[in-house]
Amino acid sequence: MNSHSNVTGSPRGALLWTFLGVVGFSGSLPATRAAVPYLGAVTVGLGRACVAGLLALLVLSWKRSPLPSLRQSLGLVQVALGVVVGFPLLSAYALERVPASHAALVVGLTPLLTAGWAVLRAGERVSVRFWAASGSATLVVLGFCLHSGEGRLSAADAWLLLGALVCAYGYAEGARLSRELGGFRVIAWALVIAWLPLCAVVARAGLPDLESVPLSAWLGFGYVSVVSMFLAFVVWYAGLAGAGIARASQLQLLQPLFSMALASWLLHESLPQGIWIAMAALIPLIVAANRSRGAVSARP
Repeated sequence: MNSHSNVTGSPRGALLWTFLGVVGFSGSLPATRAAVPYLGAVTVGLGRACVAGLLALLVLSWKRSPLPSLRQSLGLVQVALGVVVGFPLLSAYALERVPASHAALVVGLTPLLTAGWAVLRAGERVSVRFWAASGSATLVVLGFCLHSGEGRLSAADAWLLLGALVCAYGYAEGARLSRELGGFRVIAWALVIAWLPLCAVVARAGLPDLESVPLSAWLGFGYVSVVSMFLAFVVWYAGLAGAGIARASQLQLLQPLFSMALASWLLHESLPQGIWIAMAALIPLIVAANRSRGAVSARP
């Protein structure tokens, strides 16, 4: 038993932490959508990690957190590539072209992908029925993308699907490391590792005319920097590590609903045609996947 195993208290407590992470993540797409038109995809996608990385460095220094080992550092690099670099940048590019409500459903594929990576990276076991339900849910998501894109996948959909894949990998790898380091140290060290290169990229890309950036864009950028990129990850990784990655990650399937509601409320977006039909088809498959996963455990 490692020293971080009691961070979430109990399986129910771990699921609560995971749910709080989902709530925090739910504002990410609407906030990105609010900021991207004025600040640009690179600034919003990577600049958030510059702010969050500085915050993480300050907290690590204050807590005198020990350095990760070389093996752990290699895993943290993979976490950074998935959730600090890959998904934020790809989703920011996509949100220059599609509404947040559209992106929310596509990114709804992430929990199923996370379960897949949990099997490959963390040694968890799930049943064949789980994969059948997961595969069917994948087809629903792809069908929605094709319908919305008039029979073809758009570049934005491709970026979102790739973003979901690398994000899910970062989730599974980060949750695996959280069993040793704790959720806070995982995301904090991943941000610190990526901080200097990302700041250099953002500086080279240049900033827009800051006087023309409205308050709504700054609020969106602030949200993705502090909440999405840091605080939500702390409780999310702690929850995944405590409750099991495959099981707990399914709570994120609530995120598309929360994100679409926020996009409609805050950004006054009209929901894409057919999105509720897609969600109605997707939710039973998600429930079936969760109930059919069987006993989930890590391979010895």
